[in-house]
Amino acid sequence: MTIHQDLMAGPPPTLLPEDPAAAELTPDADVKAVVRRHPASPIAWGTLASLAASHGEDPVTVYAYSRVGYHRSLDMLRRNGWKGHGPVPWEHEPNRGFLTCLAILAESAKAIGEDEEYERCATFLRDSSQTAYDTLLG
Repeated sequence: MTIHQDLMAGPPPTLLPEDPAAAELTPDADVKAVVRRHPASPIAWGTLASLAASHGEDPVTVYAYSRVGYHRSLDMLRRNGWKGHGPVPWEHEPNRGFLTCLAILAESAKAIGEDEEYERCATFLRDSSQTAYDTLLG
């Protein structure tokens, strides 16, 4: 039997598992307490970064929160079969923590004058999910 493989096809989409912190991030949640309970949670760090940005906190603080969420996301992506590239669809809700952290990291990098990091993160976001890029940075 001959197996034909499309050598031009990219890797399959990475679909992260449900993030346990997501259920705790209600509108009245103490987000820092959620982060303390779930320090590996991309959605918790992304929510903390988003709140910090919306409350006008120093962009360095927003950058730090989003950077932690981004790195925790990379760990989770790798544990779920991601090989360093390929689609991470916005449409799959558990992926949104990672994608949000990446977008906020891009924006906060730009705010502190780290233009190369902004470009790298924005490109990574677009390569991971055009929908996320359009929704979050577009």
